[in-house]
Amino acid sequence: MKKKNSYKPKTFAVIGAGPVGGIVAAFLSRGGYDVTLCDVVPALLEPALDPGITIEGSDNFQARVSRITTRVDDLAKDPPDVVIVTVKATALPLIASALEGFVGEGRYIVSWQNGIDTELVLSKALGARHIMRAVVNFGCTMIKPGHIEEAFHQRPHYLQELHPDSREAAIGICSALTGCGLDTEHTDQIRNMVWSKAVNNSSMNPVCAVTGKTMFDVINDPILFNMVDSLLKEGVAVARANEFILGPDFYPDTISYIRNAGHHKPSMLQDIEAGRRTEIDFINGKIIEYGARVGMATPFNTTLRSLVKSLET
Repeated sequence: MKKKNSYKPKTFAVIGAGPVGGIVAAFLSRGGYDVTLCDVVPALLEPALDPGITIEGSDNFQARVSRITTRVDDLAKDPPDVVIVTVKATALPLIASALEGFVGEGRYIVSWQNGIDTELVLSKALGARHIMRAVVNFGCTMIKPGHIEEAFHQRPHYLQELHPDSREAAIGICSALTGCGLDTEHTDQIRNMVWSKAVNNSSMNPVCAVTGKTMFDVINDPILFNMVDSLLKEGVAVARANEFILGPDFYPDTISYIRNAGHHKPSMLQDIEAGRRTEIDFINGKIIEYGARVGMATPFNTTLRSLVKSLET
């Protein structure tokens, strides 16, 4: 007889009230979980309580969170079972420091973020036993605080623990997420999946950020598509040189994926338009870093990272 999983989280906190964090918080709240939404910007938080977070597009519903806070430190007063981190990777050192009071037996932190090695930043500060990494597959844009448009939602998502002792907890968290509509599967291949998504993002995101064009506009422009193609092939070469497994059909599958994304502005372009720092260092920057490890030049990624950095304010 199959053993039932004993880890059943009841309380969650979501750090980051942007479009990704809003979607996670809304799904968990709709699923009946106690959810605390945390962000440093009060205006992003207030609609989550009243009238609730509105999701439209691939999913359509509205849900209210249990409570809000502008201080990550507040989570240590009555620690939730699971903290899901959805903020930009650039904020991770500050987030990790603020979460030191949260760490304890039976409590876990999930990096629900874009980019390579985000989970390693958290585990270095908080210990691998408490950290998990997810790979998620939806595209979203904030219309206004508390109102999020989903361009696409391609289930399932994936999650894995960093430490083998936390496997049962990871499976329990996957079950909770799946039960509320964020279908999430446990995996033992998360680093390969992270690289697959990052190489995908590295090809399209910076080109959109530099040109100001949507994914549809970029993929249908022959000159810009050539740049996307070069970035994609360079990322694939670096991944495989570092022995990450992308799969035999990764290239055609990626081209098909981005062709179907429609008139979506990826997060890197959204950041540039909003005057925020991007995650370029955790995406293209990591491809450059891992390329250097194996003696590979990465001229396309190096050029696009420089161009995006020049646009950051």
